[in-house]
Amino acid sequence: MRLDKYLSETGYGTRNEVKKLIKQKVVYVNGSLCLKADQKVNEETDSIVVEGMEVVYKRYAYYMLNKPSGYISATEANVPTVLDLIYEVDKHLFPCGRLDKDTEGLLLITNDGDLSHRLLSPKNGIEKEYYVECRDEISDKQVELIEKGIVLETESYKPAHIQKREGKHCHILLTEGKYHEIKRMFLAVNNEVTYLKRVRMHTLKLDESLASGEYRELSEAELEALKAI
Repeated sequence: MRLDKYLSETGYGTRNEVKKLIKQKVVYVNGSLCLKADQKVNEETDSIVVEGMEVVYKRYAYYMLNKPSGYISATEANVPTVLDLIYEVDKHLFPCGRLDKDTEGLLLITNDGDLSHRLLSPKNGIEKEYYVECRDEISDKQVELIEKGIVLETESYKPAHIQKREGKHCHILLTEGKYHEIKRMFLAVNNEVTYLKRVRMHTLKLDESLASGEYRELSEAELEALKAI
């Protein structure tokens, strides 16, 4: 791997920013000063030191993002994407699953395709929890219909579990991830979702200390729990 790519992937900025860093004569490879951005390094065995600090290479990245409204869950588009909010590293990141443009909350950003596949595979039935606000009060009948499963002319939705219900608010638990699923289920029972926020995916809970648009790396405990699928 090229040195500039290595340093970019470990959080030292863009390729151009890394090149400027190398020119400042603060980068050492195996104890020797390095002045070439294209020098080849082995991420597994070489010792890389920047400004006196040894760099630890991580092949995979895992970020918890508190997604704000107005961003789409894609890697690139002509409108703002969730990756526009992840500015520290360049590791071919992508969102694990999707949230609608106006849906907020928990979104896992990673480059681990295997974990993403396991979390999203229908056969694993990974549970996702959402906080929902509706136009009208959520009735017992609406809860009953949603928990039985919704069947429409062109689509059907598995039974979902509604909990913590109070007036127009509730939490809903799903094991599917179909397009506009929650919104369409409530429309099918003559109600309308006015606000939607994902608060949990499997064992991973949204860190409420993260402001909208903020993100952080997953802790080792969070990552271990996620991988134990």
